Amino acid sequence: MAVPVIETPRLVLRGHRSGDFPAAQALWADPGVTRFIGGSPLKAEDVWGRLLRYAGLWSLLGYGFWLVEERGSGTFVGEVGLHDLQRDTEPSFAGTPEAGWALMPSAHGKGYAVEAVAAMLGWADDQGIGRTVCIIAPENAPSIRVAGKLGYRVFADGSYKGKPTRIFERMRPA
Repeated sequence: MAVPVIETPRLVLRGHRSGDFPAAQALWADPGVTRFIGGSPLKAEDVWGRLLRYAGLWSLLGYGFWLVEERGSGTFVGEVGLHDLQRDTEPSFAGTPEAGWALMPSAHGKGYAVEAVAAMLGWADDQGIGRTVCIIAPENAPSIRVAGKLGYRVFADGSYKGKPTRIFERMRPA
């Protein structure tokens, strides 16, 4: 499946290209970005694996992750999307599309996360995806605020890889 392009007033969401690797590597090497997502910066090979996984998600599941860039400048902002990683969470949400987002620190505080994820969720709603979840570290207040603005509500407090996590869910509007 070709990755659809989504445009918002300030952003473009598009599929990843191999040439996006340096920007993605910068994102995932930033300790501030990974603090609540895995806990430590990723090595180049792990970031490359993410890019390959993004491509595979679209072909196998019909949804996946987008690269986000500023509409006017083309500046890399981050990544947003849906995946199903078959995570071993307690409680389980296996088989439910999981929303995720990560933005460059230079893009924080501009409303880009809400704008990009809202556009992604609008696309998901149009595709008939009824329920999505996201997991957020309980101490990650900025992402919890983003989730709340987008209609996510706490589903459960649980654990993932031995660490506490909060699981949120969102139902497609009727």
